Amino acid sequence: MCTLGLAVSLDLGLLGCSAIGSTEQGKVAKQPQLSDSAGAPRKRKDGRLSTAKSKAKENTKKSQEIQTEDQHKEQVVSKRPRRAAACSNFKEKHVISSDEDSLIKLKTYTVADEEADAIGLTRLTSDEEMPPCRRLLDFVFHNSHGTPQPFEMINFGDVFVTAFILPLGDNLDKDKAVKCNGFGRVESWSISGYDEGCPIIWISTQTGDYECIKPDSNYKSLYKCFYQKACICVEIYKKMAKRVGGNPEIGIDELLAGVIRSLNGSKGISNPISREYIVSVGEFIYNQLMGLDEEVPLGTLPALTDLRDQCLNNKAGCSVMMPSSSSGGINIQGDMALNLNTDQVTEDEKLAQLLQENEYYQSELRVVRSVRGQSCKSRKGMYIKISESEIASDYPMPAYYKPSVAEMDEYFFQDEQAIYADLPRRILSNWVLYNNDSRLISLEMIPMMPCAENDVLAFGSGYMRDDDGSGFEVNPDLVGSGSGSSSVVAEPEGIPVYLSAVKEWMIEFGASMVFISIRTDVAWYRLEKPTDQYAPWYEVVLKIARLAIFIISQLKEQTRAAKLTFNDIIRRVSELPRGHSMYISSNASMLEQYIVVHGQIILQQFAEYPDKSIRNCQFVNGLVSKMEQRRHTKLLMKKVALVKSGNQNPNASAGPALKRKVMRATTTKFVNRIWGDYYAHNFPEEGEKDGDEVENGAREVIQEEEEQENEEDDMELILVSSQENNSDLIPKATLVARKPKLNGGQVKWEGVPIGETNKCESLYKEAHRCGFVVTAGSVVSLEPENDYSEQSLYLVEYMFEKSNGMKMVHGRMMQRGCNTILGNAANEGEVFLTNNCFDFEIEAVKEVVRFSIMSMKWGHIHRKDNIEIDKAYRLRAEERKKKGLPLEFYCKSLYSPEEGAFFSLPRGKLGLGTGICSSCQDRDTRLEEFKIIRSNAGFVYKKTEYRVHDFLYVKPQFFSESAKDATFKGGRNVGLKAFVVCHLLEVEARSGFRGAQPASTMAKVRRFYRPEDISAAKAYSSDIREIYFSEDIVSIPVEMIEGKCEVRKRSELSNLDLPLVISHVFFCEYSYEPATGALKQLPANIRFTTLPQRSSDSASRKNKGKKVVEEDRGDAPSSKWRDVLQEDCLATLDIFSGCGGLSEGLQQSGVSFTKWAIEYEEPAGEAFRQNHPEAAVFIENCNVILKAIMDKCGDSDDSIFTKEAAELAAKLEPEKRGDLPVPGEVDFINGGPPCQGFSGMNRFNQSTWSKVQCEMILAFLSFADYFRPRFFLLENVRNFVSFNKGQTFRLSLASLLDMGYQVRFGILEAGAFGVAQSRKRAFIWAAAPGETLPEWPEPMHVFAGPELKISAPGGISYAAVRSTVDGAPFRSITVRDTIGELPPVVNGASKLTIEYGSDPVSWFQKQVRGNMMALNDHISKEMNELNQIRCQRIPRRPGADWRDLPDEKVKLSSGQTVDLIPWCLPNTARRHNQWKGLFGRLDWDGNFPTSVTDPQPMGKVGMCFHPEQDRIITVRECARSQGFPDSYSFHGNIQNRHRQIGNAVPPPLAYALGRKLKEAIDKNLHSC
Repeated sequence: MCTLGLAVSLDLGLLGCSAIGSTEQGKVAKQPQLSDSAGAPRKRKDGRLSTAKSKAKENTKKSQEIQTEDQHKEQVVSKRPRRAAACSNFKEKHVISSDEDSLIKLKTYTVADEEADAIGLTRLTSDEEMPPCRRLLDFVFHNSHGTPQPFEMINFGDVFVTAFILPLGDNLDKDKAVKCNGFGRVESWSISGYDEGCPIIWISTQTGDYECIKPDSNYKSLYKCFYQKACICVEIYKKMAKRVGGNPEIGIDELLAGVIRSLNGSKGISNPISREYIVSVGEFIYNQLMGLDEEVPLGTLPALTDLRDQCLNNKAGCSVMMPSSSSGGINIQGDMALNLNTDQVTEDEKLAQLLQENEYYQSELRVVRSVRGQSCKSRKGMYIKISESEIASDYPMPAYYKPSVAEMDEYFFQDEQAIYADLPRRILSNWVLYNNDSRLISLEMIPMMPCAENDVLAFGSGYMRDDDGSGFEVNPDLVGSGSGSSSVVAEPEGIPVYLSAVKEWMIEFGASMVFISIRTDVAWYRLEKPTDQYAPWYEVVLKIARLAIFIISQLKEQTRAAKLTFNDIIRRVSELPRGHSMYISSNASMLEQYIVVHGQIILQQFAEYPDKSIRNCQFVNGLVSKMEQRRHTKLLMKKVALVKSGNQNPNASAGPALKRKVMRATTTKFVNRIWGDYYAHNFPEEGEKDGDEVENGAREVIQEEEEQENEEDDMELILVSSQENNSDLIPKATLVARKPKLNGGQVKWEGVPIGETNKCESLYKEAHRCGFVVTAGSVVSLEPENDYSEQSLYLVEYMFEKSNGMKMVHGRMMQRGCNTILGNAANEGEVFLTNNCFDFEIEAVKEVVRFSIMSMKWGHIHRKDNIEIDKAYRLRAEERKKKGLPLEFYCKSLYSPEEGAFFSLPRGKLGLGTGICSSCQDRDTRLEEFKIIRSNAGFVYKKTEYRVHDFLYVKPQFFSESAKDATFKGGRNVGLKAFVVCHLLEVEARSGFRGAQPASTMAKVRRFYRPEDISAAKAYSSDIREIYFSEDIVSIPVEMIEGKCEVRKRSELSNLDLPLVISHVFFCEYSYEPATGALKQLPANIRFTTLPQRSSDSASRKNKGKKVVEEDRGDAPSSKWRDVLQEDCLATLDIFSGCGGLSEGLQQSGVSFTKWAIEYEEPAGEAFRQNHPEAAVFIENCNVILKAIMDKCGDSDDSIFTKEAAELAAKLEPEKRGDLPVPGEVDFINGGPPCQGFSGMNRFNQSTWSKVQCEMILAFLSFADYFRPRFFLLENVRNFVSFNKGQTFRLSLASLLDMGYQVRFGILEAGAFGVAQSRKRAFIWAAAPGETLPEWPEPMHVFAGPELKISAPGGISYAAVRSTVDGAPFRSITVRDTIGELPPVVNGASKLTIEYGSDPVSWFQKQVRGNMMALNDHISKEMNELNQIRCQRIPRRPGADWRDLPDEKVKLSSGQTVDLIPWCLPNTARRHNQWKGLFGRLDWDGNFPTSVTDPQPMGKVGMCFHPEQDRIITVRECARSQGFPDSYSFHGNIQNRHRQIGNAVPPPLAYALGRKLKEAIDKNLHSC
């Protein structure tokens, strides 16, 4: 039985309102008979679940993330305590509440009373494996009375579950889930996910198996204990299991230390892991791991048995090594504890042990929360509330702030690179804090923890600059100098800014250092010296902070901190002499009042102190009690949504504040309509927002959605391990075809048969059924299998009658737009043809739907006509909808999710009724085939023909055991090997009853060695294409072969002007003897003949170009590419061109010639002009250029623009206006819209300026719409796919499809295309109808990293190219290959041109130098003295960073003594992955991290020190890491040059894309 449940959530925005309510625990509808079963885990010996549970592997990481998310709560907490009375002199403020604040939001979901009903409602296929597998959200495990129970109580009694049920898959939309209240008894549980490195928890009932995804918020505390133990099991497995790179011989001490290091601070682990805790659950860990099927049984390993024995020995003691809890926890003592080490342990004793483990976990969690400031050891959900009236007497008389200089809004600096993982860290000097009336306000009025509701609004002003990690000595003799360093009055450094509301603040201290920082929504600011006006206000806070340090020092002097109570401390401080720096008052009662009212500051410093005995001392307990008596606490209130309304600082509207110029995107009406309709439909409230004045009365749609930006939680982008098998070339159905429900009714053929199928079945042109006619080429809908199945649409390819008389249809599935990658950005009536075709009975047809294939003429001259056709269709669809008529469908494209593409329809091959289906034909050609050529002269494998004497690639795993277990770390491609080049000598076919198979057929080959097989030094100095002959002859299975290659003479190889290889061609001049390591000249009798070029069909090229050798035809472009006739290249417009990395690579490929470029930043535009003098470069806002072009062509009425854009367009010089391109002249548009809003390297994803930048995608798409070029290429950061929950990405695809383009999307890793850098970029190709859509280039170099997959509805995930972790034609390029021969320079080197000083060594260096005689741009950013000292102390070894600095102080030349370790890193390392890489050195044998626009040791990518020299890497070194040749020049100051490089597309990657575009054009020409 199924019912519709209703969930009501109240959003009360009225001032002073609080919600009170409760929810009754749900009762299970069905209670099975009690059983004696303990619910033992059901799993295979290897610990990996069988049947459909393996389908959850792709969701492992996602599941872990969801364990830590905070979701909607169904229960409402009780009302908060009374608040302290407000100060009488507060000014009254009127609060205006909108109507939306009092709206009641209703959420509905389906409720099933029976488990079987819930499983049926969530079934995806009719042929589901048994038992069925599902996923659980918001689950609660409870007994028959509804009382929540710990997870492991499943082993001791009847435990049931209440949860939302979802099918296995990527979609975790709770709105589509089914809530089940009638689960049967939980029979067993199990843990899997060992190979993936993340635990997956499964439970089983008699009806099905369930993967536990996320507990209910009220059940988290009970579930986290078990989940944490599961995480420990998986982590220990990773450390010990050989199959995943572990060490079976590891000792227990090293094992436990490694587990603690890995888990502490990781997501899903809220309670810090200690050695004692791991030992306490050692028996549990042993029981889980002992049965796993491994080469070496884990249960026999010494470390694991020692862990179990220690656990049992401790349990045999007095109290199971768990401390007693003050909250009445259970402790096992006496004889019961002794029994735990025997085989006769009773169920009661096990239950007691389990309860004590949970109690221990909860007690530790309470301590952690108090340390983090989430609980002041008082009540959960409380924070300190300061009364201004009580502290007013300690501060000066009221004063007001008036800015003396023009200040900039801090929001205007939000596009700078993030320094920390959460928010940037900056320094604020000459600062002041004030409220919204500009009255000075104390820091104490702001909570010292993040909360959703502040009692006051506090703002700030000051001089802002980047934080370089320097420390400042506290001088107590200086007024307000707590973070200042000198009393000398100097001009403040930095930019004057005014801050948005301050949300929290904190104190960090150590030895003589005291640092105070404040946080806004934009950044963290470390406070230096305040203004003279605010200094007395700041001195009070500093004095209290020093007092807390003094109290801590008094406690540390005691043998036990508990000796001193709160009253003892009060007495000691009151006895201080009047001249003491900590003296406050000799009156104990007055002193107590002072400490209590300022207690927030003291408690925060105690909470951060590392000594647990100090944190939990009697003084802290006494202070908390005193503060609670004064009601210095307030309940945390969580708001449903936080809406930013810009900077509310009172200075924002006062005076001539400086503002950065911003401009809304200029768009065509067509693009504006697509995006506007989307937001009007999905976010109707956005349409009410005001915007700038827009011409023609057109409304601009502004995206103002608030969201949390978390890449791991985004459902649109999934990174999947490269271990997956992607060899299956047969496309799977995006929507699984269900067996249709037959309607009955007579079916009659019209006319006589028109032919036969290849199975001799009669073909018919027309059939009559139930009053409608089915014909070939029509689209029909089928009767769904049940009421919950979606209606399926099929295009009728042909109709036939089987020999048994059944009347059949062969149809191709039509995919609704919402079920494609477009999601909710698709048009309601648009459907897409797919390659999935099926046979079904005509009786299953429900109706013939209204359908048409939309045909539009292509070209800019037909653009307006096509827009009118589109407009007419939408009006007709709206009329039909109003009249209640059925929806009319149309189709323009073929959707292939396995290829990540939308193609033009094969119009001449659809619905012919001839018994031929083009989809079936294409599928047959893609089927994997293996056969032996006659006389064993060769074989055909994966559609590639291999003959004796061919050269081929063999997987490196066959020759190297180390390659099988290779692991890699960040910045190091350790253990990754290129394919082994072999010479095919003989085919050894072993016939059997199944015939020849790739696994049983052996190929005898001669192995060739590479320079890297000899030594790293040899690899460094050798050509990357060189191989060595050997006498090693081995037999390999055919299935180990990866493709073909060639070996030629060195003189026959051509070189490019870029450091990359594009063909599978090698040369050999020496022979190698592995036994002696000797290299000898190749014997004269060994010759390598150049084989004649073989033609290859398009199917063989589809396998990323690897299966068939891409012959070097001698037409590879060289430095003379500019001499190529421009009419042979695509006339290209580069928008957002930067310095020209994308244009450089594309032009080098010979496919394009950039005639026009648009760039807003002048230094980048000048750099483009220097390197591409033939191009007309417009250093202007692209919105102005588009407006000017449309004005020039008389199409101003077709544009949406701002008044500012129109004015600037009108002011363009006549010469510039004459150089503007017009439609018909541009063949190719490429570019990358500003990526700072999309980039994961930038933490300002949701600010106003980033939103304006993000709107540049509208202008970019409008260029494509207006010019309608033959080809279009969009480049952006990887997060572009998931940014804004994928809306921007989906709308971009939808816009191009609505224009009529074919579209392909994917993500590429630049490191796999010949640069020594990890740089993942998203691309969208678009090709006009009639053109061939370019494919993705083949990755040519091994590079660490998983396949970069994009998920689509229906369980489809698509990777543009394979991961090269398991092999590639060539080895990876290293840091040494890239910059190893460059001359040494010092910190701050500024000479623009110097001598090389030595010859190039590596192949890369020779390629990148070209004919350059002098070295340019070998200049380095200058570090301050302290960072220079730190750099000198960082060891010169791989992986060295700030953690290798000694914990000591250094004296600067100014006489100042500061900490060598950056002040902020140690105290926050646990929360930020240990700040790995900050102040890090590059590794000679590794790769560069992602190139950023501003390399600095405290930056997001802090690994920026030279491997051997004590400096930041230079501009030229960064340019080489991107693959720029040394001849490429940059413009502006050093910051400008770094920014140009960091924003560029690596030219080698652009070249690879250009080659594929050229292949597509050539293919199209040859097919004509």
